[in-house]
Amino acid sequence: MSLLFTAFVVAFLLTMGVVRLAHTHAHLVNDHGEGPQKFHARPVPRVGGLGIVCAVVAGALSLWWQDRSVGDTGLLLLACALPAFGAGITEDITKRVSPRQRLLFTAVSALLAGWLLDALIRRTDIPGLDWVVSFSIGALLLTVLAVAGIANAVNLIDGFNGLSSMCVLMMLGSLAYVGFAVDDRLVAVMALVGVGAVLGFFVWNFPAGLVFLGDGGAYFLGFYLSELSILLLARNPEVSPMFPLMLVIYPVFETVFSMYRRKWLQGRPVGMPDGAHLHSLIYRRLLRWAAGERTARELTRRNSMTAPYLWLLCMLSVVPAMLWWDNTAVLAGFIVLFGVSYVTLYWRIVRFRAPRWMVLHRRRRRGMAAAGIIARHDGSHANRGTGCRPQRPH
Repeated sequence: MSLLFTAFVVAFLLTMGVVRLAHTHAHLVNDHGEGPQKFHARPVPRVGGLGIVCAVVAGALSLWWQDRSVGDTGLLLLACALPAFGAGITEDITKRVSPRQRLLFTAVSALLAGWLLDALIRRTDIPGLDWVVSFSIGALLLTVLAVAGIANAVNLIDGFNGLSSMCVLMMLGSLAYVGFAVDDRLVAVMALVGVGAVLGFFVWNFPAGLVFLGDGGAYFLGFYLSELSILLLARNPEVSPMFPLMLVIYPVFETVFSMYRRKWLQGRPVGMPDGAHLHSLIYRRLLRWAAGERTARELTRRNSMTAPYLWLLCMLSVVPAMLWWDNTAVLAGFIVLFGVSYVTLYWRIVRFRAPRWMVLHRRRRRGMAAAGIIARHDGSHANRGTGCRPQRPH
């Protein structure tokens, strides 16, 4: 727990420094909110990943001081992460690194980890695919694809205050639990260090949205999460190959579904950004009326109200993964169940038939009407300028 606390303090202090730096070097570190996936109300520093990486390094150095052999492996893992993080943080500062280039550098990080740490996927419990990964080249290609895909998926869900950081925090917590259960000190302790680092960032990111992960933070956390999962699987045969997939199924399924939606339903390039992700729909269609005035404070409040919906969705994958980490059949069933639940929820929200418990604006509107803020007999005042039609009665 001391390593977790060390990482937390370092991340907290460095992220505070980033927030203060934004006042004097805004042109370097701020995100000015351009694009269909940007929902913040004011320019915000987007280099929050810097504090997280430094905190994880500090935790790994402390681990090395306690246990040289385990610490050496942890530091080597962080060295492998440098290309992925470097490409992301360069994009955060220069805005000139394309998504393809970021994925390429993340693939380089995965290749390094596969070479130096033997972090390769050699079993999947999927007929046919197990034969592919029985060959070194097959295992290497699948590993690179998985690591780059998960890093991109974490970046994809990084759209609202606290969304991706809390999801990654829960996933790392689950990894730490299983690592301790199988007595894998490297995975367990490095996952706890990650938890502390992300927590130190999270308190500045949610709910006020004073700093963002940025591409550097998102790609680093995606790489870190996927590599710890692969190392856990490679070093512990009792862990089901479905455990890492179940753990990250929310961002992975979001990515795959978005590619399908863009290509087959909309006829658009799969890499083109849009505002039709599940978290974007929740913001636009379920919380559009939750804030009264369109001030920066109210817009930030609505932004932060979006993340808890997705935290709950993420828990639906993290909790079963943690409980049945050694049972392939059960985890496979939960993966299918998650996919069906996600698609059902998405299409209900698209058709303005969201589950009643998700619609929070009604209670707020009643309270506002009782206080005389809006007219009780006419809902047009609250709906004006929202771009959404009223929710259909249930």
